[in-house]
Amino acid sequence: MSAQAEPRTAGSLAVASGRPTGELRLEIGLRGGRGIATSQFHQGALRVIRPHYLDESGQVCYVVVNPGGGYLGGDVYELDVDVAAGARLLLTTQSATKVYRTPGSHAFQQTRLRLGPGASLEYLPDQLIAYRDASYRQHTVVELDGRASLVMGEIVTPGWSPDGTLFRYDEVRLRSDIYVDGALLALDNLVIRPAQAGSPVTGMVFLEDYTHLGSLMVVDRRVNAALVDELYEVLGPLDPEGQLGISLLDGPGLVLRALSGSTDALNILLLAAVDLLRGRWFGQGRLDLRKY
Repeated sequence: MSAQAEPRTAGSLAVASGRPTGELRLEIGLRGGRGIATSQFHQGALRVIRPHYLDESGQVCYVVVNPGGGYLGGDVYELDVDVAAGARLLLTTQSATKVYRTPGSHAFQQTRLRLGPGASLEYLPDQLIAYRDASYRQHTVVELDGRASLVMGEIVTPGWSPDGTLFRYDEVRLRSDIYVDGALLALDNLVIRPAQAGSPVTGMVFLEDYTHLGSLMVVDRRVNAALVDELYEVLGPLDPEGQLGISLLDGPGLVLRALSGSTDALNILLLAAVDLLRGRWFGQGRLDLRKY
């Protein structure tokens, strides 16, 4: 299947012809109470910085790097991460994912995440920035054991010109297929096409007057209605315009979505939710990635 093809049915990933632009495979195991890489492979424009530990919990942190600086038309990136039983991983990126003009073909990233019994993954990349005439598609398949824990965030923002004008990109399409114990829990297909709205990015269809979208997906057997109420209570003061929504999945999980006019506001909101969960479930302090 070419890089331009749609992802196949739920549970499968599109396969690019030829060598991908960047490929990263990472397997995390548990040794002496700490997460470690048991297998690591990269080629092309994807790699990881050496692991580090932000606290004494044993959770290992890896940072994904794209030395090429951005995604272009026809680029295909493949990310495959396996977290073994009992291991804990925090996966983030060194900086924003920038998608530049993609004439003739979109940029595409395919990601597969697997979590074993008692494993946990916080997948919190920096924001996705789509510039003028950019088209980007992302397909993520997550396979979890019912005793695993997943927290997965995403922020989409338009690029900007030197004079501060926001660019109107062509399309951002984010699809996530979430399986728990082999059964489909959720299929989330988010499509934003500001160019087809015939107006600047500030008039993007369901985004109304907002330009940035944040999303957080949580899958954990400890998720319930009481937790959703608590999240609203904590996040409400950070959402003065009321653009936050949280929905329980038909199973052990929730989806949080928020609209804003800035990346910083969404980062504050999503990280507040992440901090509540990691503190409650794992006894960890506030997340400070100290990237800048």
